[in-house]
Amino acid sequence: MKENRNEIEIQSTSEKVWEVLTDFDKYPDWNPLLCRVEGKLIVGEKVNLTAKSASSDMHLLCTVLTVEPNRQFSWKFHVGFPFLFRGEHIFKLEPINEHKVRFIDREVFHGLLVPLQAKNLETNAKPAMIAMGEALKERVEN
Repeated sequence: MKENRNEIEIQSTSEKVWEVLTDFDKYPDWNPLLCRVEGKLIVGEKVNLTAKSASSDMHLLCTVLTVEPNRQFSWKFHVGFPFLFRGEHIFKLEPINEHKVRFIDREVFHGLLVPLQAKNLETNAKPAMIAMGEALKERVEN
Protein backbone atom coordinates (compact mmCIF):
# COMPACT_ATOMS: atom_id res chain seq x y z
CA MET A 1 0.00 0.00 0.00
CA LYS A 2 1.07 3.58 -0.72
CA GLU A 3 -0.72 6.75 0.32
CA ASN A 4 -0.38 10.32 -0.91
CA ARG A 5 -1.95 12.93 1.34
CA ASN A 6 -2.22 16.70 1.31
CA GLU A 7 -4.01 19.09 3.68
CA ILE A 8 -4.66 22.79 3.27
CA GLU A 9 -6.72 25.29 5.25
CA ILE A 10 -9.18 27.42 3.29
CA GLN A 11 -10.79 30.60 4.59
CA SER A 12 -14.39 29.78 3.69
CA THR A 13 -17.36 27.63 4.58
CA SER A 14 -17.64 23.93 3.81
CA GLU A 15 -20.60 24.73 1.56
CA LYS A 16 -18.58 27.12 -0.63
CA VAL A 17 -15.59 24.76 -0.89
CA TRP A 18 -17.97 21.89 -1.73
CA GLU A 19 -19.62 24.00 -4.43
CA VAL A 20 -16.28 24.65 -6.15
CA LEU A 21 -14.93 21.13 -5.58
CA THR A 22 -17.98 19.40 -7.07
CA ASP A 23 -18.45 21.72 -10.08
CA PHE A 24 -16.62 19.40 -12.48
CA ASP A 25 -17.50 21.51 -15.54
CA LYS A 26 -15.27 24.30 -14.19
CA TYR A 27 -12.24 22.11 -13.42
CA PRO A 28 -10.44 23.09 -16.66
CA ASP A 29 -10.56 26.72 -15.46
CA TRP A 30 -8.59 26.13 -12.27
CA ASN A 31 -7.64 22.53 -11.48
CA PRO A 32 -4.02 21.65 -12.40
CA LEU A 33 -4.43 17.96 -11.45
CA LEU A 34 -7.89 16.93 -12.66
CA CYS A 35 -8.24 18.81 -15.90
CA ARG A 36 -11.34 16.92 -17.04
CA VAL A 37 -14.02 15.15 -15.01
CA GLU A 38 -17.21 13.92 -16.65
CA GLY A 39 -20.00 12.17 -14.82
CA LYS A 40 -22.35 12.53 -11.91
CA LEU A 41 -21.32 12.50 -8.28
CA ILE A 42 -23.72 9.71 -7.32
CA VAL A 43 -22.65 6.55 -5.48
CA GLY A 44 -22.16 3.72 -7.98
CA GLU A 45 -21.96 6.03 -11.02
CA LYS A 46 -18.97 6.07 -13.37
CA VAL A 47 -16.82 9.17 -13.74
CA ASN A 48 -14.33 9.66 -16.59
CA LEU A 49 -11.38 11.83 -15.73
CA THR A 50 -8.05 13.02 -17.00
CA ALA A 51 -5.40 13.53 -14.35
CA LYS A 52 -2.23 15.49 -15.06
CA SER A 53 1.14 15.00 -13.46
CA ALA A 54 4.64 16.05 -14.40
CA SER A 55 5.22 12.77 -16.21
CA SER A 56 2.00 12.20 -18.18
CA ASP A 57 -1.76 12.47 -18.49
CA MET A 58 -3.80 9.55 -17.21
CA HIS A 59 -7.31 8.77 -18.41
CA LEU A 60 -9.26 6.86 -15.79
CA LEU A 61 -12.73 5.42 -15.45
CA CYS A 62 -13.68 5.73 -11.79
CA THR A 63 -16.59 4.48 -9.73
CA VAL A 64 -18.03 6.85 -7.13
CA LEU A 65 -17.84 5.21 -3.68
CA THR A 66 -19.08 7.85 -1.24
CA VAL A 67 -20.88 11.18 -1.36
CA GLU A 68 -21.57 13.13 1.84
CA PRO A 69 -22.54 16.67 0.79
CA ASN A 70 -20.33 19.39 2.27
CA ARG A 71 -18.14 16.68 3.89
CA GLN A 72 -16.54 14.24 1.45
CA PHE A 73 -16.66 12.21 -1.71
CA SER A 74 -14.48 9.44 -3.06
CA TRP A 75 -14.00 7.25 -6.09
CA LYS A 76 -11.99 4.17 -6.97
CA PHE A 77 -10.12 3.27 -10.13
CA HIS A 78 -7.72 0.70 -11.48
CA VAL A 79 -5.12 0.54 -14.21
CA GLY A 80 -5.08 -2.74 -16.07
CA PHE A 81 -6.24 -5.46 -13.73
CA PRO A 82 -7.27 -4.36 -10.20
CA PHE A 83 -4.79 -6.74 -8.57
CA LEU A 84 -1.97 -4.96 -10.42
CA PHE A 85 -2.74 -1.33 -9.60
CA ARG A 86 -5.82 0.22 -8.03
CA GLY A 87 -6.52 3.33 -6.05
CA GLU A 88 -9.06 5.26 -4.10
CA HIS A 89 -9.16 9.08 -4.16
CA ILE A 90 -10.82 10.73 -1.15
CA PHE A 91 -11.70 14.43 -0.99
CA LYS A 92 -12.66 15.47 2.55
CA LEU A 93 -13.72 18.75 4.14
CA GLU A 94 -13.33 19.29 7.90
CA PRO A 95 -14.78 22.52 9.31
CA ILE A 96 -12.33 24.23 11.66
CA ASN A 97 -14.70 27.06 12.54
CA GLU A 98 -17.52 28.97 10.80
CA HIS A 99 -15.17 30.49 8.25
CA LYS A 100 -12.30 28.03 7.92
CA VAL A 101 -12.17 24.53 6.42
CA ARG A 102 -9.43 21.93 6.20
CA PHE A 103 -9.35 20.27 2.77
CA ILE A 104 -7.83 16.80 2.96
CA ASP A 105 -6.92 15.13 -0.31
CA ARG A 106 -5.88 11.46 -0.08
CA GLU A 107 -5.06 8.77 -2.58
CA VAL A 108 -4.49 5.21 -1.40
CA PHE A 109 -2.88 2.75 -3.83
CA HIS A 110 -2.83 -1.05 -3.75
CA GLY A 111 -1.62 -3.80 -6.07
CA LEU A 112 1.42 -5.69 -7.23
CA LEU A 113 2.77 -2.76 -9.28
CA VAL A 114 2.59 -0.16 -6.49
CA PRO A 115 6.19 -0.74 -5.30
CA LEU A 116 7.39 -0.15 -8.88
CA GLN A 117 5.36 3.08 -9.10
CA ALA A 118 6.08 4.39 -5.58
CA LYS A 119 8.78 6.86 -6.64
CA ASN A 120 6.63 8.22 -9.49
CA LEU A 121 3.65 8.58 -7.14
CA GLU A 122 5.80 10.57 -4.71
CA THR A 123 7.72 12.75 -7.18
CA ASN A 124 4.98 13.39 -9.76
CA ALA A 125 1.52 12.62 -8.39
CA LYS A 126 1.97 14.18 -4.95
CA PRO A 127 3.19 17.60 -6.24
CA ALA A 128 0.16 17.67 -8.58
CA MET A 129 -2.09 16.93 -5.59
CA ILE A 130 -0.48 19.80 -3.63
CA ALA A 131 -0.96 22.12 -6.62
CA MET A 132 -4.65 21.18 -6.73
CA GLY A 133 -5.09 22.05 -3.06
CA GLU A 134 -3.42 25.42 -3.56
CA ALA A 135 -5.52 26.13 -6.66
CA LEU A 136 -8.72 25.18 -4.80
CA LYS A 137 -7.78 27.53 -1.95
CA GLU A 138 -7.11 30.37 -4.39
CA ARG A 139 -10.33 29.73 -6.33
CA VAL A 140 -12.51 29.65 -3.20
CA GLU A 141 -10.88 32.56 -1.39
CA ASN A 142 -10.79 34.94 -4.37
